[in-house]
This record gives sequence, C-alpha cells and structure tokens, in this order.
Amino acid sequence: MTETSDPAAPAPPDAPLAGVRVLDLSRVLAGPWSTQILADLGAQVIKIEQPGKGDDTRQWGPPWLTGPDGEPTAESSYFLSANRGKLSVTVDITSDDGRQLIVELASMSDIVVENFKVGALAAKGLGYADLAAVKPDIIYASITGFGQTGPMASQPGYDYLAQALGGLMSITGPADGEPGAGPTRTGVAISDLSTGMYTTVAILGAYIHRMRTGVGQHIDMALLDTQTSMLANAALWYLVGGTAPTRSGTWHPSLAPYQVFEAADGPFIVACGNDRQFNILCETIDRPELASDSRFVTNPDRNQNRAILAAELQIELIKQPRTHWLDVLPTAGVPAGSVNTIDEVFVEPQVVHRQMQISLPHSSGVDVPGVANPIKYSETPLRYTTAPPQLGEHTDDVLRDILGKSAEQIQALKDNKSI
Repeated sequence: MTETSDPAAPAPPDAPLAGVRVLDLSRVLAGPWSTQILADLGAQVIKIEQPGKGDDTRQWGPPWLTGPDGEPTAESSYFLSANRGKLSVTVDITSDDGRQLIVELASMSDIVVENFKVGALAAKGLGYADLAAVKPDIIYASITGFGQTGPMASQPGYDYLAQALGGLMSITGPADGEPGAGPTRTGVAISDLSTGMYTTVAILGAYIHRMRTGVGQHIDMALLDTQTSMLANAALWYLVGGTAPTRSGTWHPSLAPYQVFEAADGPFIVACGNDRQFNILCETIDRPELASDSRFVTNPDRNQNRAILAAELQIELIKQPRTHWLDVLPTAGVPAGSVNTIDEVFVEPQVVHRQMQISLPHSSGVDVPGVANPIKYSETPLRYTTAPPQLGEHTDDVLRDILGKSAEQIQALKDNKSI
C-alpha cells in the first residue's frame, strides 16, 4: 500500500494510534525500530537529530538511495529501513535553547523514546524526572545495552555484544565437528530489532495503563535482557535439563527431520513437526518402511537417530529438483520451503501476495522501496504515509505548527546553531 499526505497532518482518524505524539530521541536501530512501528500504527513521531549529522545510520552506507539525477544521495539504506513516517527535526541538545525546545516538545507529547547512555540525558536536564515535571503523565522509554541498573549499566552496549553475552551466538552456527563450526552472529541485528519490538509492546501497555489511571511511567529496556528472554525454549533446555544447548547448524535439536536437505539443484528445508507429517513424508518419497522402523517411529526416536535418518532421506531427496519437492511435499501436508536469497524473498509468490514490499515518495523526488509492517488489521489497516525524512526536513514545520514559534524565533535559533 502506498499513500502520501502532508507530513505534519494527523494520521487517518481510524489509525490505532491517531492523536498520539512520540518524541523520538533515539538513533541507530532498537529505538528507531520501535518508533517506526509506532508511526506505522498512526502516531506522530518527531525524530530529533543532531544538526549537520543526524542519526548515525545516515552515514552507514553503501548502498545509498539513488536520486532523480541517477547519483547517490546522502540517504543510506540502513537509515531508510527504520525511519519511515517520521518528522525529522534538528536540535542541538547541548545548547540551552536546544534543551528548552526538547522540554517544550515533551510537554506536548505522550511518549518519549531515548537510547542515550545511562544518566546522559538526566545530566542535561532531559531525564525522566525532568520531563515528568513538565508532563506528569509522560511515558518515557529508555533503551540501553544493559539497563539502568546493575554492574554493567554504565557500559555502552551493542547488538553484537547482546548476541554474545545473551547466549545466542553459542547456539547459532554449524555444530562442532562440521565445516565452519563456531559461534555465529545472526544476519540481522536481532537483539536490536527484538528490543525495539518489546519496547513498543511496553509502550502500548504503559499507554493503556495511563488511559485507565492518568499515570505515566519510566520504561527501562535493555538489549541483554531482551536477548536473554528471546532464548525461549533454548533457555528452558538448560533450566529444565541442566545442560546448555549447543550449535546444531541447520538441523533442529528437538525435532527430526527438521533441517536442510539437498535436492538435485540446491538446498531446501523439510520441517516435520509431528509423527503424522513424517509418515506422509515417507509415503511421498516412496520409502514407507522408514515410518515403521523402530529407530524412527516417534520424534524422540528420530531425534536420537537423526543422522542415520537424514542420510536415508537424502538418498531420495537428491533425485529430484527443488521445484518437484516444493510442489509435492506441501501439497501432501509436509512443510517444506526453499532457502531463499534476499532477492528471491521479494519475488516469492506468498510474499508478493501479502504486499510485503512497499514504495513511498521521497522528498528528493524519487520513490523509496521499503518492507511493510507485518501487522494486518481487519478494521484499521496500516497506511504508510511518508518516506523516511531528509535530515531536518520538518524542523521549521514542527517549531511553527506544534510549538507556535514565529519566523523570527526560528531564525534566531538557526543563527545561534540550536537547530
């Protein structure tokens, strides 16, 4: 879906968060990911950026957006991935006038999101207590690597550290003894992204609480906390079983067959989640005797003899191309899928049908491609109104239309480099 509108105009009245204003003091990924979700839901998000530089990710290229003249612009793909639907306002929060602008904007906002080091904004008079003094019901979400308390609270934190310290890398990558074995980083910054999503959930919960009670609150989010929580069944493997799980590469440590196999022309996945699906698989590949083999009858049996079973299945699966198996297996009721490259994802028929690729007109005069929010509402479908903004694109608009600043006042702030 592609729509355009005046960026300063309110969201459609049926948007879930229409009328909610977010002051976004975050940068890089976890915070911007959260605020982009809020923008998708209809909130007005005012993104505060450093004059002349902006969000760090604006410089994280290539690749860069191509302008109308065919030349690269200053807009990196990284920045474009997490900042649609926002208003960019440049403010120097190290200046007295800049800090005062943040206080004024906070007094007219519902939510503040920030990911500065612990205590950094409080030292500037912009901490939770400071802004709650001018907006008592403010919801103030702080995102850091390790949280507001604890022995590591003052340390800078990054997604990579959270993946390592939170155990994710220890269970990601080829198993010991396999080629390339060793701890592996995920292909995207999953700790940042999941923290952004959890932050959005926390904000929405706090907002509902405020609707009931009129009371705002401070939300303390940490990448390491989130990554620890996201260990899910792997954590319980250890907490229940007493043994830490290890890397298992492309196969599942608790299910079999649930791994990558080689077809005649490349890899694909077979994912049997129960005995019935395994029985169907055996029938479909003309090996029905495998289903009654005492080594493979139940999932615990198959898991214990996974390598032997995989070898038997591979003998049959290599005989046909992927297109054959991706046709007959799902049709029969066996989950299977190709191992897509990113370019293949966006031509996958199901992805195309679900309209997961979007395009929005950018103020530079070109269209910006993007990936849709996966939320599908029946009554309030999401509307994507504006592309990620150019640096400071809405500074004058916000100061004039929201704070009521005159042209002379805005010019004075420019003259003293506060904006």
